[in-house]
Amino acid sequence: MAHTMLKQSTPVKIRDGHDNFFTPLRLIFALLVMVGHAFAVQAGNGDSEPHVFLHYTFSYLAVNMFFIASGLLVTKSILYRGDVPAFLAARSLRIMPALVVHMLFVALVVGTFMTTLPLLDYLTHKDVWMQPFKVLTFYDTDMILPGVFTANGEQYGSAPLWTLRYEVLCYIATFLAFSLGFLRRKWMVLAQFVIPSLVWIAGQNFGLFESLPATTESATRFGIAYGLGAMIYAYRDVIRVHWIAIPALAALSWILRDTPMVEVTANLMLACFVIWVAYVKAPKFAWMQRVTDLSYGIYIYHWVVMQVIIGLLPNATVLSLFMFSLPVVVGLAWLSWTFVEKPMLAYKKPFGAWLRFGRSQPSFDKTAVLLD
Repeated sequence: MAHTMLKQSTPVKIRDGHDNFFTPLRLIFALLVMVGHAFAVQAGNGDSEPHVFLHYTFSYLAVNMFFIASGLLVTKSILYRGDVPAFLAARSLRIMPALVVHMLFVALVVGTFMTTLPLLDYLTHKDVWMQPFKVLTFYDTDMILPGVFTANGEQYGSAPLWTLRYEVLCYIATFLAFSLGFLRRKWMVLAQFVIPSLVWIAGQNFGLFESLPATTESATRFGIAYGLGAMIYAYRDVIRVHWIAIPALAALSWILRDTPMVEVTANLMLACFVIWVAYVKAPKFAWMQRVTDLSYGIYIYHWVVMQVIIGLLPNATVLSLFMFSLPVVVGLAWLSWTFVEKPMLAYKKPFGAWLRFGRSQPSFDKTAVLLD
């Protein structure tokens, strides 16, 4: 596929509608996160994931690409609907129902199977019943459960969920930007990328993040990626991406590797990759646009599955851990999409109407936003 697409010498442009490869791209991102986390789970050390580009790991790059794509698609979503209740309904139904089922699965199915405590002691332990309050508020998403995975190097039941906190914060930021009129001008959306970039550079240069909560640095990191995606959508009428921009920005990132600016240039490189692959003309691969969207399910389930397998097979290699886990993870992701995510997304319109308290959807002038 890559060879076929590289034959296209003309730059790609962002198109409206569903003629894009975002669904298979998100699937690849989720699998890259799984590959990176296989190293962490197998070694029992979150710092064991190998660096694949400069100091960046598989999961770091993949999650940033998730946020770049999300910034573009979520900004597009709110401007397409022009209705805050409809936007909130769509976003909450995309994230929360599957997260609730996942949390219950880890706590009540995996937990009861893997705990070293007597079953009654486990099921009556306060840490089990605190999970809904911790996970669903995003206060503590690690899901450390009593007697579960105690022999593993990592005791987390669902380590990847921590990024969902920032995804939700980005949704809230988009909601506020739309509600307060900060999507009215293109330069306002550009600022949503520039400001976190400047904060990152200043924070790293002057050691500001060291005296602030860790969430500040993470929020800035994801703000750069998400804001970049939003900015690309705002300027979609003038932005064109040629594949040569990807290695060019990779080279620039290598030159700036010892400076905080590398975070910005690396994200620009990732954005060019995401946009070029998402919108490249590849008719022979059009069937990939119709693949089932298993990315969210793979993302939320892969860690706990690998934790179970490494608990049962402590001598498993990274490769065998990944290969044993993959069919189970894909199966759970398919079940999540088929019986939770897709059915719940069908309620977007009635849920949005309920959030409007029965009032009719307000009119929205699409020509009044993203003005030059």
